[in-house]
Amino acid sequence: MKRTNSIVLAAGCFWCVEAIFSRIKGVVSVLPGYAGGKVSNPTYREVCSGKTGHAEVVKIEFIPEEIDLSELFAVFFATHDPTTLNKQGGDVGTQYRSAIFPTTKEQNRLALLAIDIVENSGEWDNEIVTTIEDFDEFYLAEDYHHNYFSKNAVTPYCNAVIEPKLQKFKSRFSDLLK
Repeated sequence: MKRTNSIVLAAGCFWCVEAIFSRIKGVVSVLPGYAGGKVSNPTYREVCSGKTGHAEVVKIEFIPEEIDLSELFAVFFATHDPTTLNKQGGDVGTQYRSAIFPTTKEQNRLALLAIDIVENSGEWDNEIVTTIEDFDEFYLAEDYHHNYFSKNAVTPYCNAVIEPKLQKFKSRFSDLLK
């Protein structure tokens, strides 16, 4: 079995983020969950209240020999708006913030580099507000959040929000598709 690494990312609704990253070659698993808060084992309802301090996140397990972390960061920054504070589309609150939770010093270094690249790319008119936060604990989301898009693709939210993000991802990163 090949060696894997993991990274925890927050880019708005974890249903959207999971749908995108689960389609990337070299990604072994994408788990929705919560990180960055002050309550142990939070529930979705508690996180949505905005009172726990958690972000909706995905924990991405990947094979570094097949997909580089810098490529994952490129997808991350291209598939959500890293310039809106605590907001992605209609999803508003600190739980929808743009954040990277590095699990190693090297990941932290690469996250800083990725932010610098995006800030200097000219792709975004506004300042990048993505934070790099200390990784403490990942709390797995409730079962009904797992593979949400795959199970609910015909729902209005999936059609209006997730599908356009997937199409943008597929057109820009077709070389990374499984």
